[in-house]
Amino acid sequence: MNRSEMIDTLAHDDGYWDFVVIGGGATGLGVGLDAASRGYKTLLLEQHDFSKGTSSRSTKLVHGGVRYLRQGNVSLVLEALHERGLLIRNAPHLVSHQAFVVPIYDWWDGPFYGAGLKVYDLLAGKLGLGPSKHLSKEETLERIPTLESDGLRGGVTYFDGQFDDSRLAINLAQTMAEHGGTPINYMQVIGLNKAGPMIDGVVAQDMESGAQYEIHARVVVNATGVFTDGLLRMDNPQAEPIIAPSQGVHLILDKAFLPGDSAIMVPQTADGRVLFAVPWHDKVVVGTTDTPVPEVSLEPRPLEEEIQFILDHAALYLTKDPTREDVKSAFAGLRPLVKAGESESTAAISRDHYLVISESGLVTITGGKWTTYRKMAEDTVNQALLVAGLKEHPCVTKDLRIHGWLKNFDKNDPLHYYGTDAIHIRKIANADPAMGQKLHEDLPYIKAEVIWSVREEMARTVEDFLARRSRALLLDTRASIAMAPEVARIMAAELGYDDPWQAQQVAAYTDLAQEYLLA
Repeated sequence: MNRSEMIDTLAHDDGYWDFVVIGGGATGLGVGLDAASRGYKTLLLEQHDFSKGTSSRSTKLVHGGVRYLRQGNVSLVLEALHERGLLIRNAPHLVSHQAFVVPIYDWWDGPFYGAGLKVYDLLAGKLGLGPSKHLSKEETLERIPTLESDGLRGGVTYFDGQFDDSRLAINLAQTMAEHGGTPINYMQVIGLNKAGPMIDGVVAQDMESGAQYEIHARVVVNATGVFTDGLLRMDNPQAEPIIAPSQGVHLILDKAFLPGDSAIMVPQTADGRVLFAVPWHDKVVVGTTDTPVPEVSLEPRPLEEEIQFILDHAALYLTKDPTREDVKSAFAGLRPLVKAGESESTAAISRDHYLVISESGLVTITGGKWTTYRKMAEDTVNQALLVAGLKEHPCVTKDLRIHGWLKNFDKNDPLHYYGTDAIHIRKIANADPAMGQKLHEDLPYIKAEVIWSVREEMARTVEDFLARRSRALLLDTRASIAMAPEVARIMAAELGYDDPWQAQQVAAYTDLAQEYLLA
């Protein structure tokens, strides 16, 4: 997957695209892959990098949504559990089973959550990951030795899925390209073209070269997440806003806070959300919050009260209370929740996806979550075909293996999440032993991965590699800052850039990364 080749395809195409998808997060990539895999001529445009926004800032879970069951939204849980099973089957190198423990401190919680999780098992059906069961106090502490034991009565264990979100996004873009699609990052849509009242295409600007492109399309899909309203207003300046953005914050802690393989799920916090502490890449992800925010940004920042909320709640359940000094990284993501009347609480807003067709023919898909991205895409393409007037071809993504698909691998291999691409990265390292060296002693990433990310994954900046192709920014922000100069040097050699570019990249990345550290 090469950006220059993608740009060349765009520049030399003067006909109509069947689909133009705006947005390169989970939703847009899902739509792009669905359309391309059905045989439609598909272009995807992302203003920054693939999964730059919400889609790289999740809780790293592929889950049915235990709390939606508590809210009585059985249909959403059913759909999500089904999609969870498909995703584990279609991307086993990135999505895996994760055992969770719900600690029980009040006697009435045991029967309540035990029965609820049995329903969760039943809803999963043949795509279930394993049965839930009650644990004694001793069994609970054996699984999570750092759990607060005072008042602990036992626990309930169940299974859900865990994944690497931005790695999945890159693999979706690669899969789309393999099916004839054209995904392009750093390509911003700056206008919509119309033939009479109907949308006929877009105007896009290459954020690297400044070049502009007039692009014709039979249908345009707005899959821009929290930026949905901006595109709706581009189509119709009087369009009413439909997004109620909500911020979710996560903290990264050392594995010592949660040794072993089990995660903790606390089903009810003060703001009505679920709190998770989940092992991930030999660290622990703790979150999340649900805070309404007045405006959207590509780089949202955790609020002080959100950070303290997570630290306080983690301290209630862990024997060692995490402090600000223990936080390796703090990151925030914005959820594109669809407005629900006058509800004050974003925690109460449905996580169902929202699909609407404007009078101009603009197809908008928003809401939802990573777990259901494939079903959202299928629904969107089905509706968009009616707008486009194209011959219908059936969806094939239920059984479509995602790029890198590999079922048997060593989880202790730091390259395992590349799937079948790992052998190519090893070849780079074998050809030049210096490329087999680690970029930092505290993280597993090697120099050959930088080369691979530029050649095959459309990484264009130091941030692209450290934040999304690898997960260094999230796992250990200080270590990632130390890695930046060498990453810039390797990327510059691959891309043909000079010393000033390297210096600018290191400075820009350092400024960004500082915001992930707690003072």
